[in-house]
Amino acid sequence: MRIRAVRGDELAVLQDIERAAGRCFRDIGMPEIADDEPLPLEELARYRRAGLAWVATDAEAEADAEADVPVAYLIADRVDGNLHVEQVSVHPDRARRGIGRSLLDHLAARAGTERVPALTLTTFTAVPWNAPYYARLGFRPLDDGTLTPDLRRIREQEAAHGLDRWPRTCMRRDLGR
Repeated sequence: MRIRAVRGDELAVLQDIERAAGRCFRDIGMPEIADDEPLPLEELARYRRAGLAWVATDAEAEADAEADVPVAYLIADRVDGNLHVEQVSVHPDRARRGIGRSLLDHLAARAGTERVPALTLTTFTAVPWNAPYYARLGFRPLDDGTLTPDLRRIREQEAAHGLDRWPRTCMRRDLGR
């Protein structure tokens, strides 16, 4: 597996990965999440231009062009001095192989080079591959009273989008900087 920056011609592939990964939500009674459209190409392009979008591919070397097709991706934002995981998705055909963990570790390494103190994210609390998974990777839930202004704004936007129909939380992984 290789992690690298997203290329401009791969943005539609990211949407395909997101749609495929989202189908798993249908199996746990969350069809609205399964049917939610991925971010538009223009929005994904913004993350790419900002240098905050990465893919995992099956290629082990840059020379292996046939295997250099994204199977997972992560996009991030800068939120209140931290790097915020906006989306991390792994194609279900490649799930349970540590790819999501590798993408998050890649972001943590990037944060380290920038002296960013933490990674943050928002997620569903009762979905096994969401909050319980992130807790195993060192993220801890944040109380509503400790949310930074931008995390509070993100949660408000999620609620307006209808995501609070299911329990959600903000989580933080301190990086020891």
